[in-house]
Amino acid sequence: MATINPYLNFRGNTEEAFNFYRSVFGGEFAVLQRFKDVPNSGMPPEDQDKLMHVSLPIGGNVLMGTDAVGLQGKDYIWGNNFQLSVAVDSKEEAEKIFSGLSAGGEIKMPLQETFWAPAFGMLNDKFGIQWMVNYDGPKK
Repeated sequence: MATINPYLNFRGNTEEAFNFYRSVFGGEFAVLQRFKDVPNSGMPPEDQDKLMHVSLPIGGNVLMGTDAVGLQGKDYIWGNNFQLSVAVDSKEEAEKIFSGLSAGGEIKMPLQETFWAPAFGMLNDKFGIQWMVNYDGPKK
């Protein structure tokens, strides 16, 4: 069954923002990954210590975020700096949901294998909402 969690994008201050959210909601980061820890990130030296991904469990949900640097940040506008992240239980479910959401919309990154997941993709639906679909089960 799919779960949906917010994914926030920041202009280089994700760590500050998430330390603030942690002070408000409590808990510990489930993941805190810097660009320098990502294989072949290609990020310039000034962005290496920025956050590629952070997640903070809050109740039964997860607040996630990243520093929108380089090409990621080119379309950043205050108010469009979030996506809805759909986590699914199978690659087939990922394909079904990705296909459905992308109908009439714009695929930003095709559903594909990544270094962290067997299936991940990004799109804007026909209503302009930004989505990420992720199946992080076992890779082949």
